[in-house]
This record gives sequence, C-alpha cells and structure tokens, in this order.
Amino acid sequence: MASDVQPEARLGGALARQAERLSHCVHCGFCLPACPTYTRLGDEADSPRGRLHLMGAVVEGRLAPDSAAFQEHLDRCLGCRACESVCPSGVEYGFLLERAREVAVNARPPSLLQRFLLGAVERPLLFRPWMWGSRLLRATGLPALLARRLPGRGRVLGTLRLGMAMLAASAPARPGEVDEGGRGEAGAQGVSPESPPEPRGRVAILRGCVQDQLFRRVNRATVRVLEANGWEVVEVSGQGCCGALHAHGGRLSEARAMARRNVGAFQPSRVDHVVLNAAGCGAAMREYPHLLEEDDPGAVEGGRWLGSRVLDVSELLAGNGRRPRTGAPVPWQVAYDAPCHLLHGQRVAHPPLRLLRSIPALELREMEGADECCGGAGVYGLTHLELGGRIGGDKVEAVRRSGARVVATGNPGCIMQIGAGLRMAGIRAHVMHPIEILDESYRRSGIYRDT
Repeated sequence: MASDVQPEARLGGALARQAERLSHCVHCGFCLPACPTYTRLGDEADSPRGRLHLMGAVVEGRLAPDSAAFQEHLDRCLGCRACESVCPSGVEYGFLLERAREVAVNARPPSLLQRFLLGAVERPLLFRPWMWGSRLLRATGLPALLARRLPGRGRVLGTLRLGMAMLAASAPARPGEVDEGGRGEAGAQGVSPESPPEPRGRVAILRGCVQDQLFRRVNRATVRVLEANGWEVVEVSGQGCCGALHAHGGRLSEARAMARRNVGAFQPSRVDHVVLNAAGCGAAMREYPHLLEEDDPGAVEGGRWLGSRVLDVSELLAGNGRRPRTGAPVPWQVAYDAPCHLLHGQRVAHPPLRLLRSIPALELREMEGADECCGGAGVYGLTHLELGGRIGGDKVEAVRRSGARVVATGNPGCIMQIGAGLRMAGIRAHVMHPIEILDESYRRSGIYRDT
C-alpha cells in the first residue's frame, strides 16, 4: 500500500535522487540468465530488472519501502553485479542496489545476525577479540570436525555448521595436503632464480579487516611477492576496514566514515598504487568518489585520488603486458574461480589467469560456472542459508567435476564460502589465493634469499 508521504521526504533522497540512473534500464532481459537468484527461483522480482522496477515503484510512491515485496526481493540479491557485465544500457546496478538497501534498512531493521556481523566489524574493541578467539578455535581443529559432524538441518544448526566450516576453510593448507609428497624445500627444485628486477615504484597494501585477522598469511605473501618483483612496499598506519560490507548492506553512513578514514591514511603516503588482494575491498575503494560525493563533497577529491590508485595485486603483477617474475615449478592441478567484485565490479578478468599461467608446471583446469557467484557475497551465505547454499552447492559440484586439487580465488569471502562447501561435501580440495601459489613458487625457487 503506497504511503501518502511524498517519496523525496520519505526516502530522505537516498533512492529518489537516482531516478535518472533507474531510467537507463530498458527491460531487455539480458540480465536474466546472468542472475544467480533468478536462475534458481524463476521469479521476475528476483531478477535485476525486477528489482529495478521495485526501486522505481518506491521512488514514484506506488510501493512503500517497508513493503514485503521491496524488502524481501532486495534482500535476496547477492549483489554479485553479473548483470552489469551483460547490460547493453550500462545500468549501474550495484550503485543503485546500495542506495535502495539504505532505504530498506531505514524502513525496516535487518536481521539480528546481520546487525551483529556488521556491527562487530566497525568496533575494533569487539572485532579484534572475536577474531583472536576465532583463530584460537581454528587452531584446535574443532571447526573442521564440527563441519563434518554437525547436522545441516535447521536454521540454527545449519548456520553453526556453515560458520564452523568457513572458519576451518580460512586456515592455511598443511604441508603435504596439496602435494602428494609434501612441499619441497626452498631451492630443492634445482631452479636458478631470475635476476632481481629493477625498482618499479612504491606501493601500499590495504591490510583489511577479515583479511588481516584470518588471512594475514595472504597479506604477508603479497608483500614478499611484490618486493621480489621490484616494488617497494610502504606501511600505512591509520588505515582500516574498506566499508564494503556496510555499503552492500545499505549502511552507507558507516561506509562513508570508513572511506574518509582510509583516504586520510593513504593520501599522505604518496604511493604510486594502493594494492588490494581482496576483490570486494578493491571494488569498494574504487567507488569511493561516488560514495563520498553524496554526503561529503569536500572529501571527493581525496576519494578520487585513492580510487584512481587502487589495483588488484594480479593487475599490478600481470596486467598491461607485465609478467611476474618466474619461480620454481608447482605441479598442482588448479581451477580458477573469478570473484564477482573482481570480474564484474572491477572488470579484471585476465590478469589472475596470466599470473597463474606464469607458474611453471601448474596445470590450470577450466571450471564450469567460474564466472558465477559462489553464494558467499559477504555475509549472505550465513544470512540466506538455503539460497546461498544452493548456489554454493553448484559451485562445489563444479569443483568436483574439474578434478582440481586447488581452487584459486582472490577474495577472502569466496575462499571461506567455497572452502566450507568443499569441507561439508567431503571433497579433498583446497581453496587458496592466487598470490599464495605464486609465493609458494618463489619459496621453492630460492628467490627470497636474493631479496
């Protein structure tokens, strides 16, 4: 039932100001087969063009923002942005979804679980002890055991099982789990490392929140690999969470505060590039100018400075004709799965594959549906257990059919979601960041002894 209050006042302008952007959709339907929720549910309202129609109805006052249709169908969206890659009209769906979700959140609070997860990330005094306890629990091996033994029936037990499986999947692979005969010692492959490259410039790395707490090994590997390729890595203090989870969840004011903090931290460093090894963070930081222009025009220039310098680590090493330094052979069977916010959000498709192909003896296997969302989507896998599980289950089956022992993907949420699915399905395959595999190649070659 439509409200009598004018839409501009009712929505606070968050979505109503985007009427022109909404009008770009011509309802051609190209997005339908690309949308993971539409292909599973078959409901027009769970397609990108259906959700855009709902947004337009709210802007025009034909639908209330607290209505079940607006709330439920927007909430079911993964935000994978695959629709953007196939849209002939250039609809900025991800941008519009975040503004629509801000409207939805203001009209009706999200679930308790979502509020806890996002609230913890923005509070260091809560987040750091939580992550410390998670690492301690992970080290006991209990999460891996519970992922296998807990029943998946019921929302509470199902969520607990998935959470334990995700935590177990965040752990590094133990020696011998990927190589049949165990990992070789540095230099044991008899490979003479290439000469160290000439200095290439100064870069800084976003440490991140979950990435820093559960995947610190990936950050350290990123530093080692960049230095081995001639980049000076500068430490930047005062940085923090990129705000991606909050922006995707419609909590744009919190996301803007995080963006301003990162601009203030990175801008004085005057680095050539800010390197990201988490796809969701990279997409969010590249969009800082759009995020800040709506609320803080004075911060837009800083947002442009930072956004223009953001590069995924694969772009820096294997983009624009660059080739990473060659290391020792790593004879693993690897399938690459493209993180949505790297492929669709940042339009980075080939550099990760070129990076993996640069590793001697690595067998890169094709995987069906490698360009489709894994069902993780930030906290989506936990808050949408059934639908996220269906989408994730298809990804797990694709891994099984590929026969790969390793899945490479460049985002922590994807590593945990796919890894959790593999563990719960009893499939002996590991999920790693591509930079971890290149780091292993360098470690085996002895490159690090020369840097």
